[in-house]
Amino acid sequence: MRRSVTHRDRLGRFPMAAACAWILLCLLAASLCGVVPPPDPASSTSKGGAPPADPLAPRSSADDALVGQLHTATLITRDLDAIRAFYVDGLGLTLEGPLPVADETRAMQRRLWGLGTNSGLPPGRTPLGWDLYRLHRPAVADTVRVRLLVPDRETPRIHSTWNAREPGPFSLGFPAQELVPWDRALRAAGFESMNPMSDYRVPRADGTSYGMHEAIWKAPDFMHTVTLSRRDGMPQLGPTDRETGRGGPVYSAQVIGDSDRVLAFYTDVLGMEMRSDREWKSHGSTGALAVPDGTVFRFSILYAPGASHGHLLFVDFRERTLPATGVPPRPPNRGLAMWSFPTRDLDEVRRRAEAHGAEVIYGPVNYRSPMLGRHRAMTVLAPNGFLIELFEPVTASNGGDSP
Repeated sequence: MRRSVTHRDRLGRFPMAAACAWILLCLLAASLCGVVPPPDPASSTSKGGAPPADPLAPRSSADDALVGQLHTATLITRDLDAIRAFYVDGLGLTLEGPLPVADETRAMQRRLWGLGTNSGLPPGRTPLGWDLYRLHRPAVADTVRVRLLVPDRETPRIHSTWNAREPGPFSLGFPAQELVPWDRALRAAGFESMNPMSDYRVPRADGTSYGMHEAIWKAPDFMHTVTLSRRDGMPQLGPTDRETGRGGPVYSAQVIGDSDRVLAFYTDVLGMEMRSDREWKSHGSTGALAVPDGTVFRFSILYAPGASHGHLLFVDFRERTLPATGVPPRPPNRGLAMWSFPTRDLDEVRRRAEAHGAEVIYGPVNYRSPMLGRHRAMTVLAPNGFLIELFEPVTASNGGDSP
């Protein structure tokens, strides 16, 4: 298999707050004692010029993208009240639904999402049903959409704890222009975080630094939610509401093993670009994720070409990783169960997936859904069993006249 990882930096021993800047803030990590890590070649310009002030700024054109930035994250829950309390009352999102879903649409989605014979239900049992909701921030259009499914019966949870070392998809990130007042409000309302809000400095490529605030919250179904704010004039990691200064979600993260194989799927099949790839060793357990001292982990940041947000974060704990729950990270199991991406050429994605040896669950197929409208869709499994949905807007050239 062709190696797609662009760079692996040497191990460094840095305080965990700085390490969490890498894990959950998509930044160049640094120690709080002023030690700056070696420059990351992935953050340099392609023509050998000076690195950009923002090491994660786009270095390519969206015209080069086969697959776009993360469009939709699908959450599955049985506790709608907890979802409403956390995401609506706490984070300020709007919950809409249940949205109407036509019978033919539901039947198509069962095939696409593996909810037929692959759902784990006993033979002959009534097919799984669900209510569909949408979570979004109406004042900020260009964010990751959240599709919320509430199944009509109990299903297993992908995660069994909030421990950051438990493998699986686990977080969404929400930027804020000013995190301090939002953090105080969330704590006053009784929401629980992994640790107190972190406040630290992050180096720029030119030797200066800027401030960061971040906190990681315990969301329903053992999900993590990251709130974060870049300071000192740095742009936030995604658009925010002009009135409230809050945005998101703008990225998502997973804890994985066998990271070479998993990352090759996203780069070779989906055409994502690696903007940074490093390994670190934690020092202390006071950082946002509270992992043990001496924990070695690899952290990788992937973007769609030309994208400035909607990115993917992957953490591979080399040691001390907890056992997986054994629950496949896909529908109908509860938690973060699927990522959806737009593509300009679904047939090319399928060709790449088959050449890569990835398992195609279903599609391409032409149908209409409440959140994506008329489109062609396909689903494929990433190497860790996570479900990926690809969709292509329907035009006359690719089947727009089909039923």
